[in-house]
Amino acid sequence: MDKSEEETLIINSESITLNGTLIPLTFNSDGTLRWVDGDNEKCLSLEKEVLGVSMEDSRIILKCAVKSSGSGGGILNCSSTEDLVRKSLVLESSSQEALQIWFRKLREFIDSLGRPKRLYILVNPYGGKKSASKIFVETMQPLLEDAEIQFTLQETKHQLHAKELACELDLTKYDGVVCVSGDGILVEVVNGLLQRDDWDTAIKMPIGVIPAGTGNGVAKSLLDSVGDPCTVVNATVAIIRGHKTSLDVATISQGKTRFYSVLMLAWGMRWPFFQAVKRILQLRKYNGRVHFVPAPDFEDYTEKISHKVTSVQDVPFCSSSKKQTNAQESGYLGPNVDLENMNWQTIEGPFISVWIQNVPWGSESSKPAPSAKFSDGYLDVILMKDCPKLGLLSILTSLSNGDHVKSPHVLYFKVKSFILEPGSRTKDSTKGGIIDSDGEVLARGNGTYKCDEKTLMSYGNLQITIDQGLATLFCPPL
Repeated sequence: MDKSEEETLIINSESITLNGTLIPLTFNSDGTLRWVDGDNEKCLSLEKEVLGVSMEDSRIILKCAVKSSGSGGGILNCSSTEDLVRKSLVLESSSQEALQIWFRKLREFIDSLGRPKRLYILVNPYGGKKSASKIFVETMQPLLEDAEIQFTLQETKHQLHAKELACELDLTKYDGVVCVSGDGILVEVVNGLLQRDDWDTAIKMPIGVIPAGTGNGVAKSLLDSVGDPCTVVNATVAIIRGHKTSLDVATISQGKTRFYSVLMLAWGMRWPFFQAVKRILQLRKYNGRVHFVPAPDFEDYTEKISHKVTSVQDVPFCSSSKKQTNAQESGYLGPNVDLENMNWQTIEGPFISVWIQNVPWGSESSKPAPSAKFSDGYLDVILMKDCPKLGLLSILTSLSNGDHVKSPHVLYFKVKSFILEPGSRTKDSTKGGIIDSDGEVLARGNGTYKCDEKTLMSYGNLQITIDQGLATLFCPPL
């Protein structure tokens, strides 16, 4: 018997009616209810499987989310890949006093878990398959009601609406902000919180992500980290349970223009499947170079694929790395790092693709950075300089499990800071490429699709720095 088992105490134990059957029921200090049904020992974890508890007439109702094979409560030995389903357990007793004691002790334990009680929920009705509103009403709302969580619901009306709302939201009214969308609304919320005057307090507000968009890379990364399927039910239950993890935030800078990224940045070849197949047939390469400061464990590796910068004058810094004191600038200005005193390395182009990732999954079907961590203070870089077309097809098909990084044509390493110098296409110097981050186009080069449309940044040098664990996400227990 280990130490945790020795310290488990019985809080309450007596015969009680469970779903119509009289049984001896035990409530333990580890938050488990245990009983025997026939020859089977059963266990229900309040922390893991109970959403809420209520008293109705002379009955206690336990609102649960259990694995689909669990008939009668949290059955042990269920596969982690099984879907969660809603289930109610009813406790009854001939003694009203005994029932009140059970209710009080169950409620006290759930209240001690620190779960959120008030949520501000943003629904993007236009993203993905335009099903976010339906997902909320049919799947998410019943679970929140089971958990007795109060919420304010707000549909986004236009692009950057979530950012505007996050900038002005009275955060004292809520225990968290939830994004029912793809990754786009999450990115807007983070950017909105970081542009507030009280950004250092605001960014600590826990953010929940419900997969209801096209990409869902952050939700997939969170749920896959514990082996759970990327479903609305699993994501909602994770928010209800209230566990949290820190998330690195990258600051992409060009002069005084900044964009805060939580997912990825890409330049060169586009990786959605059909776009990628087309690009393989009409392969493009881009002139340019990248400068970076490798993570400590990758210094030996990057020395073999790059050259060291001998003079800091050769590094094209895009904005000041010092703390700014301009009173006209409010909000978060990026991490305070001394870029000029770091050991920079450079890789010369041309490139097929430059991909920078903050979390393992870029979407539900693409895992570009299998070694990425939520809060390690580094960005994962995936580079391709040259590759035969058949090799590219193999890399494309292995993106779904992260095995593409094993290809000899893929360079994969972690960095503290990064500078991108994008150039023209190798076969047409009048045309450039597209730089996007977290699903939004940051810059378009000449001759690209919609190149006349205004973008946040120009097609030029970009500087990327990372702030370890700056944001907070609701997550399953990691």
